[in-house]
Amino acid sequence: MARLFGTDGVRGRANADITAELAVELSVSAAHVLGTLGAFGGTKPRAIVARDTRPSGDFLTAAVCAGLASAGVDVLDAEVLPTPGLAYLVQSTGADLGVMISASHNPAPDNGIKFFARGGTKLPDEVEDAIEARLGEEWDRPEGTAVGTIRRYEGAIDAYVEHLAGTLDRSLEGITVVADCANGAAALTGPAVLRRAGATVHVIGDLSDGGLINDGVGSTHLGPLQEAVREHGADIGVAFDGDADRCLAVDADGEIIDGDQIMAILALDLKERGKLHDDTLVVTVMSNLGLKLAMREHGIFLGQTNVGDRYVLEEMNLGGYSIGGEQSGHVIIAEHATTGDGELTALHLIQRMAETGRTARELADVMTRMPQALINVKNVDKARATIDRGVLDAVEQAEQELGETGRVLLRPSGTEPVVRVMVEAPTDEQATEVAERLAAIVSERVGL
Repeated sequence: MARLFGTDGVRGRANADITAELAVELSVSAAHVLGTLGAFGGTKPRAIVARDTRPSGDFLTAAVCAGLASAGVDVLDAEVLPTPGLAYLVQSTGADLGVMISASHNPAPDNGIKFFARGGTKLPDEVEDAIEARLGEEWDRPEGTAVGTIRRYEGAIDAYVEHLAGTLDRSLEGITVVADCANGAAALTGPAVLRRAGATVHVIGDLSDGGLINDGVGSTHLGPLQEAVREHGADIGVAFDGDADRCLAVDADGEIIDGDQIMAILALDLKERGKLHDDTLVVTVMSNLGLKLAMREHGIFLGQTNVGDRYVLEEMNLGGYSIGGEQSGHVIIAEHATTGDGELTALHLIQRMAETGRTARELADVMTRMPQALINVKNVDKARATIDRGVLDAVEQAEQELGETGRVLLRPSGTEPVVRVMVEAPTDEQATEVAERLAAIVSERVGL
């Protein structure tokens, strides 16, 4: 049986894969497992629940709250809020548990359930496995005053915006920003905190219709942001995804600044201020080879993890490191956050511009990206892709062909039914040719 939890919680088609019944059972099981681990202490546990703007978030939130309350957990419903906002509130209030209803960058028909432990951290694999193992088990149900209550969390948005603004050392006055909120949770917080920090802000992707979340806008669709930046003559554009845990950017000419470049900018900033612990930046195996080469020139070591910002965070916690993240725009700044935070990332990227007087492009040019081709191969057996002898032989041959001038990465997605084939090479043409060749072999060998 396939593992229920993926790279980032449980995710799938709302009301088909992610049903109200599953939401109730997961919430009850999570309460039992985390209680067994002692996270709740000796008092009635408290949980905070939030969601992004998807229509299905309403019934899934109701189901999660019901499951938690039935297991004796007092619940605060923060309603629509970015995922990192939920993580911050769990940490700052001392809550025992957080539950986020979101499918992040996925389209509106999808949804998901992410759990946060006390301290606002995502759960390790072994805890997720324990939650999954206890689904559907018999349990003693509390009664009377032992059941949990459900209340609205008043002031959740204001508390999160206040936190974000408080992380800055200077005003962003004089900088014009376009913010793309992906028709998601960032629409309630991102423009507000940017304006509070002093920036001039133009907003796109701020529709209240959650049925359009990530639909042609946001960090996975940068075209509208590029056009808006050029139209407004802005200094920079920032794009969030549906739950605002990631951020990508474009410069004044509309050229993309990806997560690797953003991490390079912020890591150098921390190093200059003496805040980059052990001169280390933690990234995943998906980060561009150019980032490693650029950081080496500046005396910064790259630690690598599996894909997923929770794995980055685990490595950061083990080494006490200051910053880490993913090429996709999940960036964790340990001084201020326990998970990837797109709005926090945007604020500190723009603050770097204000401090140095340099443009976004000048800052991003600290690294030269190696040409990279990424192909998502659909309708394949993800489990077989990494063990099939024909696929492995093809990957080995490609690696020998590229030598030290490139690399190959083949991995099943943890959030989508695809196998990702990534190739870096000296030229775009070679990267594309090798990636297409490998994708065809994967499709032929392990296609469904």
